Order: sequence, then structure tokens, then C-alpha cells
Amino acid sequence: MLIKKTKSLCPVCNAVIPAKIVEEEGKVWIRRTCPDHGEFRDIYWSDPAMYHRYDQYAVIGDGIENPQNPVVEDACPTACGLCSNHHSQTLLANIDLTNRCNLNCDFCFANARACGFIYEPSFDDVVRMLTLLRSERPIPTPAVQFSGGEPTLREDLVAIIKKAKALGFPQVQIATNGVRISEEPDFVKELKESGLNTIYLHFDGVSPVTNPFLKRHQKAIENLKNVRLGCVLVPTIIKGRNDHELGDIIRFAAENISVVRGVNFQPVSFTGAASDEDIKKSRITIPEVCERIENQTGGIIRKDDFYPIPCVLPFSDLVEAYTGKPQVRFTSHQHCGAATYVFVTKDGIVPVNRMVDVDRLFESIEDISETLKQGGTINKYKALIDGVRNLHESFRQGGQDNAAEFWKLIGKTLVSQNFDALREFHWNALFIGTMHFMDRYNYDIDRVQRCCIHYATPEGRLVPFCTYNSGPVYREKVWKKFAQPLPE
Repeated sequence: MLIKKTKSLCPVCNAVIPAKIVEEEGKVWIRRTCPDHGEFRDIYWSDPAMYHRYDQYAVIGDGIENPQNPVVEDACPTACGLCSNHHSQTLLANIDLTNRCNLNCDFCFANARACGFIYEPSFDDVVRMLTLLRSERPIPTPAVQFSGGEPTLREDLVAIIKKAKALGFPQVQIATNGVRISEEPDFVKELKESGLNTIYLHFDGVSPVTNPFLKRHQKAIENLKNVRLGCVLVPTIIKGRNDHELGDIIRFAAENISVVRGVNFQPVSFTGAASDEDIKKSRITIPEVCERIENQTGGIIRKDDFYPIPCVLPFSDLVEAYTGKPQVRFTSHQHCGAATYVFVTKDGIVPVNRMVDVDRLFESIEDISETLKQGGTINKYKALIDGVRNLHESFRQGGQDNAAEFWKLIGKTLVSQNFDALREFHWNALFIGTMHFMDRYNYDIDRVQRCCIHYATPEGRLVPFCTYNSGPVYREKVWKKFAQPLPE
């Protein structure tokens, strides 16, 4: 059964070719035919019911008001830099600070030794990239992540973080393997004092087999606890290697809730050379990740507890209607990721879905937004009061104690505009998400054009994540253009 038509890439030559998303044999596939290399069929989404449920949250955004490039017909994704064909804002920007690394992981593509050269933009280059991101309209980019390689190898990292905060980024984070974080407590304190918000810590498992750096990661987490600098665990999930430990990773995060803010599972992407056998053996999809989480938590966290990223748009609409100011809009493609929140209590893990009828909550928020649009300060405040009362109906009769906590937080935030309440919420809750970045075997240009995670480059471009790292591989082009020779 045909679901939709799109464009994709030939896995052999990277040519842009027509493609179809189809439902066959109880799965969703991407089919395309290259005139030179023949027909290809690859898994796109392993659960059709979940696929169609997520389709209900599809939203096409308005993009940015000041795109960098004019639209060139049929140029996507080979002439990339945001143009008006791109429908999402930059919600999170990545800036590669270096391709140097102090580890040598077997599935990593960002390694100077493998590249044969060093890529390391200057401090001034980084400032120009940050300035470009903050120039986006109507909303300057709210979050930046410094990545690599290993960004902690930059001696000017603290200065870069301070500059990002000075330019107005509310959220600044680094993606790290944790080596320096584990070995240098004074460095961790410096990072905290510089204004860094979050550490994205690569963390593939809770056993020495799945995570050879487990002891180092445990030490890194202790050092982060000492300065109260939050982290998110980021496991790369490979079928047959570590997909049996998803529940254990969540339990580990819950045991360290004082510093671990979330777990962001990333199903492996095949950005390098891969055989058909490799892909069939190692490929894991978002529905499969959610199924394993349900099985490995004994049904405490269920597959249906996860929602696509655009589901939170009603909250953006609500704040925009109340304040009259444009808000960040999460208009990423509905099949790019899935997420939920769980509360870690003295009685164990309680998913937010057990305390709240989430669908009813979203409907209530939408109703409040529509009422607010009628205008008038008194009307707005009354709409909030009445709306919060109506929200109470979305709370389930089950965990009343936990529901009361969530109820107070929503009331404080919406009525009192006490956004510290959200911070309180985040300290008592654990984000669990999964983001499946594309490769040339499941590449869908519809997803690229709605990507909200972009890379900034020294040449002044913003490039969607999956275009930068796979398919045309802008990363390789950018790094080579600004390459420095390896030292002797």
C-alpha cells in the first residue's frame, strides 16, 4: 500500500531520485529505483500502526524569515544551506569544535586519525557561527551544542561557552565522551561556572561488554553531581550489541536522578560504508526501541507512552497567545523522534501518562490558546484560570499523590508565570527520548526539509543534521575545506 511519495538518495551514488513510502509485510518501507544501480527497498518504520498514529501530529512549520540561500529547483539536498524550502527553525545547533579525539570508537565518524587531517575552526570562526545562529528570525536559535571530535580537547572551550552565553543562548551544552569530565574535577567546576547548562554524555550501556568506559562514566557522573551540572545519557543503539540493556540504562539514570536529566537513545545510522548484511543485522528503528523499553521495564514504561516531537506545539501556541511574542515551534518531522517523561519517586518510576491523560491535556491547552486569542488582559487571565480548572479533568484517578505534584507545577507556570516551576519539574523528572538520524539507506527529503537540528559551518551556512552527516556528507566537504595537516 502506497503511503506517500517523496525523494530519496541512491545508496550507491547518492543521486537524488523519486521514492515511495509503502506499507508491506507488516512494516513501512522506503522504495526507490536508481537508473544506474537498480531498485532498493529499506526499512523506514517497523510498526505501521505507530507510524499512522504519529502522522496525526504532522505539522508543516513556517521556517525562518531570513533564509541564507535562494530556492534552487531540485537542489535539495545537494546545495544545502537553509532556504525557504526548509520548514523548521533551528531549535538546536551543532558546532563541531574539532575532529581530534582522545578515544577511538569503532563506529565513530569524527576522528582526526581516520580523516588524516585536523579540522578545528578558530575562536573567531566559532563566534561568527554563533552570531549567525542568533540572527535567525523571528526566533534566534535558543540552544547550541558544541561537538566534534571531542570538544573538551579545545583549550578555549570555557571561553567559547562564555561567549555563547553572552550572545544570549539560553541553553548551551557539549557532547562529550567524558574522559576529561572523569579525570579533572576542577575542569568540571570551570564548565559549570562558565554557564554550561548540560553535558551530553556518550553512554552505551551499564556493563563492561556494552560500555568499556563504564567506570570512567561513573566517575564523570560523580564529578558532575559535585557541582550540580546536569547531564543527558546518549547511547548509540545497535541491534545485537546493546539493545538488551535499554531498561537497565533507564534504571541507571533514575538512580542518578540528582544529576541525570534524561536518556536520549540514538539508533545507529550507517554514515560510512555498510553491507546489506551489516544493515539487516544492526538496524534498529524507533518502534523497536520503544518495544524493548516496554519489555525491559516490565511494562512500567509502555510503547504507547511515547509521542512524536511536534506533540508539544500546543504549549508554544499557548505561550504565544498569552504573551503576544513569537515562540520556538517544534515542527520537526513526526517520524524523526519520540519522547516521554517519567517521574522518579520513592516508589519507583511513574510515567507522566499514568498521572495525566496526555491527549486530553493537549486538547485543553489548545482550547486555552483559542480563548486567549480573543484578547484583553482580563480575558486572558480569566481564560488561564478557567483553563487550568479544565486541565484538572485530564488527571487520572490513579496516582493522586503524583498527579497533585504535576497539577501544582502546571498551575504555577500558567497562572503565576513562574517558570522556575518548570525547572523544579525538570529536576524531579527524567526525559526519555529516541532520535533516529537518517543515512543514505532510509533518506527521506521530507524529513530533511523539516529538520530542526542544524549544523553551523565556518563558511556561514546552516545545514540540517542528516544532510551534514549522511547522503551528500557536508561534514566531509566542510572539514576538508578548512583542514589543517596532522602534526608529526
